[in-house]
Amino acid sequence: MNTTVNISGMTCGHCVASVTEELNEIDGVENVEVTLNKGGASSTVITSSRELSADEINAAVTEAGYQVVESS
Repeated sequence: MNTTVNISGMTCGHCVASVTEELNEIDGVENVEVTLNKGGASSTVITSSRELSADEINAAVTEAGYQVVESS
């Protein structure tokens, strides 16, 4: 399954690494791909073996220090 979320506040590769690390800790996550947008929301595609809840994703992103601004 693929879940796409937009995350605000990321400005560099370290930001991407932090978010990727936290999202990878969610049970069932197989891959995380972030398209960094320094001036706005960065698109993030999470590939997982099960459906992920918005709460799980939000908690991981918040733990990394950022915010989900939109999900689909």
